[in-house]
Amino acid sequence: MLTNRKSLQYFRLLLDLIIIELSFFVAAILAQSFQILMSHTHMFILWAILNFLWYFVSNVINFYDDYSSKYFVYQFTGILKNVAVQILTTVLYVFFVKELLFTRNFIILYTAFLLILISARVQVYGFVIRKIRGKKKNLRNVLIVGAGETGKVFQQMLQEHTDFGYNIIGFIDNTNKGEEILGKVNDIEKIILEKNIEAVVIALSFSESFQLEEIINTCSKNGIRAYIIPDYFSTASKKFQVSMIGDFPVITVRDEPLSEIHWRFVKRTIDLIFSFVMTMLILSWLTPLLFIINKVASGGSTFFSQDRIGTNNTVFRCYKYRTMVMSNNKSEEYQPSFVGDPRITPIGKFLRKTNLDEIPQFVNILKGEMSLVGPRPHALAYDNLYKDFINEIKIRSWVKPGLTGWAQVHGLRGDLTDVEENKKRIAKRIEYDLWYIENWSIWLDIQIILLTIWQMIKGEAKGI
Repeated sequence: MLTNRKSLQYFRLLLDLIIIELSFFVAAILAQSFQILMSHTHMFILWAILNFLWYFVSNVINFYDDYSSKYFVYQFTGILKNVAVQILTTVLYVFFVKELLFTRNFIILYTAFLLILISARVQVYGFVIRKIRGKKKNLRNVLIVGAGETGKVFQQMLQEHTDFGYNIIGFIDNTNKGEEILGKVNDIEKIILEKNIEAVVIALSFSESFQLEEIINTCSKNGIRAYIIPDYFSTASKKFQVSMIGDFPVITVRDEPLSEIHWRFVKRTIDLIFSFVMTMLILSWLTPLLFIINKVASGGSTFFSQDRIGTNNTVFRCYKYRTMVMSNNKSEEYQPSFVGDPRITPIGKFLRKTNLDEIPQFVNILKGEMSLVGPRPHALAYDNLYKDFINEIKIRSWVKPGLTGWAQVHGLRGDLTDVEENKKRIAKRIEYDLWYIENWSIWLDIQIILLTIWQMIKGEAKGI
């Protein structure tokens, strides 16, 4: 592997597990004493659980995948998530086993040691790696074949992350010119020998892929490791995945975590529990109240329902509280709402501002047509209107539509009256939807739900 990624991951994991052992036992001894700890053997069960959970949660949140991050704040977020699970587990364990000695003091000390020492490990590890690589020692010379966009981006990435341990010698390319171009593909063997090349990265465009066999044969002849970067950046997302189907390597253009059954099961379980509770707590009394208000104010119906796009482009009936005046317009033309729309009723303004108009969609969630979090469901006319200039619009249907979403908590709500500006807004909204699909996690859903609740409280809800 080009960057020894697994070795670096396991090394950092080992360091953190050692820190967990130190933090646990030092906290326990300071909170009570070594003798008392040894007499409470059930505490060693907690110790084993905490080690396993650190390993498990780290894998779930990809804590060790982001070892090249230059910004400590991103790594600290991962530390907080991991430590939060450690604290919650410790509190629950102490409660259920009725532990009377290793309680508050132990938990506070363990948390403090863990936060400080893991943070210090991250900082020191990064400093040492940068120091070693900064001295240009133990760097492996790399030659990039192909000076196009893919090759240039790869070069920039290696230059920014010296912890990878590679030194870019230059490019070979048949078409591009520049100071870093050392020669053409036919010169590869000569350059390998002259420049003491230790690895060759092939970043050719599709039109030049016929040269692959010659390059790989030359590398094999000289005992040089060769790596191929497929030229698919124009069509694939950054969240691609390489897997094997039989004997064939397959590149998944867009990888979505929710394609896995176990994650869909977890998400569905949370949807059912939360929706049932919210239906009992809010929907049960808000519906009759709005029924009375609507009858007195306008005489219209309480609910508004509309056919919308669901999972895999299926159509379902989406429910909302009515927020606009009853219309006799039977036109098939799509007429989206906009800020200051005169069709919105006074009570409708309040419902929209607080996002309470979406509450009936808990019924859609219970029926399995929607989820708590996901891309907002589009009206049928919506897809027909925008599919001509947004190719990826149907990718949104890979997951269940949501009551709230990543785009909504970032303010991308509703439509604009200006056609061109509205196109830009829609494109941005769908960009956020696709990012959510490719980066989904339980933590992300929780973050979106909390942000939505906070925005509802402030009167800045971002639903559609």
